[in-house]
Amino acid sequence: MRDSSTARAMQEEALSRAVGSQALTNYATIYQEFGARGIPEEAIQPRINVFTFHAWKALGRSVKRGEHGVRVVTWIPVPAKIADDWTETRKAGKRCKIAYVFHVSQTEGHESRSTLEAAERAWARKGGEVTR
Repeated sequence: MRDSSTARAMQEEALSRAVGSQALTNYATIYQEFGARGIPEEAIQPRINVFTFHAWKALGRSVKRGEHGVRVVTWIPVPAKIADDWTETRKAGKRCKIAYVFHVSQTEGHESRSTLEAAERAWARKGGEVTR
């Protein structure tokens, strides 16, 4: 079992990646899949009310039991790997990962601040600039 500080750090990292990403590649899938589940298109706002399980946890919400997320592709940064002799054995880059995102209607909880404000604060802590 993870200690609470490690879990919290993972949740904050998930939230900052979700808010800070500039990619729009998953938007079509998100709108299509949540629309097929009866959520109106105007109620679907990626990076505002559509997040991963861990990002929702960072926002003080939990995904309801039995809810199914929408499968999306995300890219996770991978640091360079340096050997003991200071030679680079692996270049820095990104790796592909499958993630599942959930709409706010699939979650429950009482966040003490608005989802957007919390997401923006998490991204700003990582040194990102929020643009609207």
